[in-house]
Amino acid sequence: MNASLWTSMRKYKLEYALVVPGMLYFLIFHYVPIYGIIIAFKDIAPFEGLSGIFSSEWVGLKHFRDFMNSYYFWDILGNTLIISFYRIVFGFPAPIVLALLMNEVRHSGFKRVVQTIAYLPHFLSMVLLAGLVTAMLSLDGGFVNGFMGWLGFEPIPFLTDNQYFRSVLIGSGIWKEAGWGTILYLAAIAGIDQQLYEAATVDGAGRFRQIWHITLPGIRHIMVILFILSVGHILDAGFEQIYLLYSPPVYQVSDIIDTFVYRKGLVEVNYSYAAAVSLFKSVAGVILILGANYIAKRLDQEGIW
Repeated sequence: MNASLWTSMRKYKLEYALVVPGMLYFLIFHYVPIYGIIIAFKDIAPFEGLSGIFSSEWVGLKHFRDFMNSYYFWDILGNTLIISFYRIVFGFPAPIVLALLMNEVRHSGFKRVVQTIAYLPHFLSMVLLAGLVTAMLSLDGGFVNGFMGWLGFEPIPFLTDNQYFRSVLIGSGIWKEAGWGTILYLAAIAGIDQQLYEAATVDGAGRFRQIWHITLPGIRHIMVILFILSVGHILDAGFEQIYLLYSPPVYQVSDIIDTFVYRKGLVEVNYSYAAAVSLFKSVAGVILILGANYIAKRLDQEGIW
């Protein structure tokens, strides 16, 4: 152990002791379970329990090859990438735009009301969100189709038509999280030197030019870090929301890696195959986040390390 670190630990032993519970939490609940990864390289029987993890036969990369050669591979990989791409393209800018708009509100009372209304959907459970979306968009008694029928339009099967399902998915996700996502951006905007705005006003810059030349550069580092983290989750397209909203008619456009893992692992009790698919997704996510961080560094932007 480094001598200076040992000296520091002896000097600030109480402060270091406060770190121990957190380290134990991550060690027990996040690092120890990693040993379960080995089931992706074995053929374990579903009812052998923990002993089966160690006694079952090694099969190497068999489950990975089976997954990549399966009939469903390109469909679920394509759906995962497309849905994640839409989430980044439409979902990532949403809290930035909302934060910029909120920052322009000058009446403090109205601003607090707007912020509260924008934050509220974040606290809804995904089950409740799915219930609201279903109640709003269903063909049978849904508010939107009822209103369209009142205007004389034909009802639209938003939740059972491949043409509309992804739009419903992305739109409802943005509605739920965009408001909560503004917190970091508003905090970053609050840290910008106000003298910059005063100097820009004296120079005749309007609000739009101040946003473009002062506000956006001032929050750029937060935008880069959050974008890198978003890229790391590009294969994590949102299991809960899709599982609660999708149905067989829209499997073609909504079946993603996570829902496939759920069916293979818990429905078909094929733990090894499901673990291999899940590990494939995790490794791809790590590669993507390393790549995004590398590109950010090459562009002289702040990365996540």
